[in-house]
Amino acid sequence: QVELVESGGGLVQAGGSLRLSCAASELTVSNYAMGWYRQGPGKERELVAGISTAGGSTYYKDSVKGRFTISRDSAKNTVYLQMINLKLEDTAVYYCAADRSLVRLGLYEYDYRGQGTRVTVSS
Repeated sequence: QVELVESGGGLVQAGGSLRLSCAASELTVSNYAMGWYRQGPGKERELVAGISTAGGSTYYKDSVKGRFTISRDSAKNTVYLQMINLKLEDTAVYYCAADRSLVRLGLYEYDYRGQGTRVTVSS
């Protein structure tokens, strides 16, 4: 049974950093396009970062460009989202997802999704 388990969320002050992890089981992250979605309070879900299967392409939502970095560690079968210079508006539950293509992730279609990890940015 495929499982994606996120961790690394928490409470951080504005301007701080966090690194989210998404550990996969029964799924090889290097064989999938991987993405991070978030859903803030009262907001719609949005894709903030994605990486293609081969890793040659990445996607970042405009508001996180230069602050968030998605990466993949094949040896640990884990995907990361490094977040720096966090802002209040980054407060959300962050989910990782896996799919056959980065394009489908952008269409909010995915084969698998984790349960999420909460990030709260305080002033």
